[in-house]
Amino acid sequence: MNGERKRAGAWDVLFVFLRLGLTSFGGPIAHLGYFREEFVVRRGWLDEREYADLVALCQFLPGPASSQVGMALGYLRAGYGGALAAWLGFTLPSAVAMILFALGLTHYAQAVPAGVLHGLKVAAVAVVAQAVWGMARTLCPDARRVTLMTVAACCVALAPLAWVQVAVIAAAGVAGLALLPGRELPPPEPLPIAMRRRIGLFWLALFAALLVVLPLLAHLTENPTLTLVDAFYRAGALVFGGGHVVLPLLQAETVPRGWVDAQTFLAGYGAAQAVPGPLFTFAAFLGAVREIPPAGWTGGLLALTAIFLPSFFLILGALPFWAKWRHLRHTQAALAGVNAAVVGLLLAALYQPVWTSAILQPQDFCLALVAFVALLFWRVPPWAVVGGCGFLGGVLG
Repeated sequence: MNGERKRAGAWDVLFVFLRLGLTSFGGPIAHLGYFREEFVVRRGWLDEREYADLVALCQFLPGPASSQVGMALGYLRAGYGGALAAWLGFTLPSAVAMILFALGLTHYAQAVPAGVLHGLKVAAVAVVAQAVWGMARTLCPDARRVTLMTVAACCVALAPLAWVQVAVIAAAGVAGLALLPGRELPPPEPLPIAMRRRIGLFWLALFAALLVVLPLLAHLTENPTLTLVDAFYRAGALVFGGGHVVLPLLQAETVPRGWVDAQTFLAGYGAAQAVPGPLFTFAAFLGAVREIPPAGWTGGLLALTAIFLPSFFLILGALPFWAKWRHLRHTQAALAGVNAAVVGLLLAALYQPVWTSAILQPQDFCLALVAFVALLFWRVPPWAVVGGCGFLGGVLG
């Protein structure tokens, strides 16, 4: 099977993932379902057990889980070229849409009714609230993890700084080791990976080196391009939980620096719910809409590349070691603590800036409540909820 995957071309991978990138609405859980149907059921690129093990690995790593699964599938099928092709195909459609939206706001902001932009911010309230609800039910099932979530939310709400968020995540991992009962899992079936462990160590070392070197270079040179790449690289490297959890880290990296104002930030985040593909393409919007160069297409593509780069290094570095890491009790306990803190970070972001910037009067609250119920209980697609909020915001405005 491994040899068959290696013989496949990267162009084949690109075309398959491009179709998925154009049609995969619904967020990371839905993306994983689309991947399973396409690559396990229809194409037989790997079996159910291998796919489940791949998903488990990507849920364990920081970064966008569905995109990392796509990169891993591309690598298994066509090597490094396949990993790059899978990312390009799945990511570019939504990234281009988000950059175009950013350019539209930059050049034609007066043509967009203020009520429509406010409606997008209200939609963001409902989307983040739904994410907090679902993640809390899954990741905080007992009093200890609820306590970790609460402490994390309070710390970040009181000190909304990027380094505080990183410190909270690290402390939660230590607390998980001390307080949470990890359980030993049976060793999984090894994935058919031909990569040697020393190559995996090289990718992990490169990931860590950039995480240390980029902030130093950005500080010493004060180069705006390096500063941009550093901010988005760190966001991509430290987002445990993927998807919506990128919101607080990106907000802390961009809004306080004056790269983008809070209103535009939330309008872009709301619009990101209406496009297919990974939510991390919100970074392309932020890079393109910046008030400081590099901006436009250059800033958008730089930010997009920087936020996904850690995922490449991590998935390629972890693949040769996953069979050993996954079943360790300490790994499970630390990850449980980190996941509880991640819910707390998102809960703090739901308050500031999402709620405080969007819910200004009773009709905003009513619209957000209806949107939340539509997402959670009526199962209305996110793009429809976002479009409805934008329309109603324009009408009410």
